[in-house]
Amino acid sequence: MGIATALVRSAFLVNAVYADSGREHGITAQQGQLLCVLMVKPYGMRELGTVLGLAKSSLTGLVDRSVQRGLVRREADPEDGRAVRVAPTEAGSELAEVFYAETCRRVEALTEGLDTADREQLTALLGRLVLENKVPMVFRESCENAPAATPGC
Repeated sequence: MGIATALVRSAFLVNAVYADSGREHGITAQQGQLLCVLMVKPYGMRELGTVLGLAKSSLTGLVDRSVQRGLVRREADPEDGRAVRVAPTEAGSELAEVFYAETCRRVEALTEGLDTADREQLTALLGRLVLENKVPMVFRESCENAPAATPGC
């Protein structure tokens, strides 16, 4: 299998995990992604659209549906009174923690067939790929492996 095929198919695999975790908790995969992003910090709508890779109309719909479910709230941006940022509600934060833990468990289970050395090599290579391509923080680092200054840990 070539690198492009392997990476694309692994993206589908991870997306399926998000969908399964979301179904288990009564949310969509996109709402789960939104909650995981907001675990790190509240975001302005423009920045959130960039991080999630969503067009303004798609993001607005996602946030609207999440507000209606009581998962997130819109609040004034303290740095720009004209702007709005999105933050999790208490219920959203609680669900985010549960969804995050379940998603971590399921993603990590995907590598159960690999030995320790292969898992470490896969982690190192994917970590380099993510860092070199400046992928935004869309999924908090697991606290057990995170540096002490990691947000949320």
